[in-house]
Amino acid sequence: MRILGIDYGEARVGVAITDELNITAQGLETIQRNGSDKVILKRLDEIFEEYEVGTIVVGMPLNMNGTISERAEITNKFVHKLKCKYNKMKIETVDERLTTVEAHRTMNFLDVKKNKKKNIVDTISAVYILETYLNKLKNTISKNS
Repeated sequence: MRILGIDYGEARVGVAITDELNITAQGLETIQRNGSDKVILKRLDEIFEEYEVGTIVVGMPLNMNGTISERAEITNKFVHKLKCKYNKMKIETVDERLTTVEAHRTMNFLDVKKNKKKNIVDTISAVYILETYLNKLKNTISKNS
């Protein structure tokens, strides 16, 4: 079962997915929200038809001091929708502070053109969110070994 990572944004939602062995994370796509979560949920239905996903990981945009931001409250409402609709899946959140900064740093390093950055920054952020979760899993497994 694969793990799906989501960077839930106001305008766009980045999506990443693991390989079948849950070793690596790859960017899948960026979904334009068009002001509605229905667009996202419909696209997730299509993704779940194509890939066998057991866990959804959503980045939680906390403030730098760790407190819950206004954006985090909105993200929590989206997570609630996911839990209601996909109640057979494990749904978790991870701290996503600085993932967008890292995504921009990566795009600058790769010399991505300015006009293309907007379309892929959320997907790259979703990859970082998923990698954070995978590293957390690996650390938990190694501590229990």
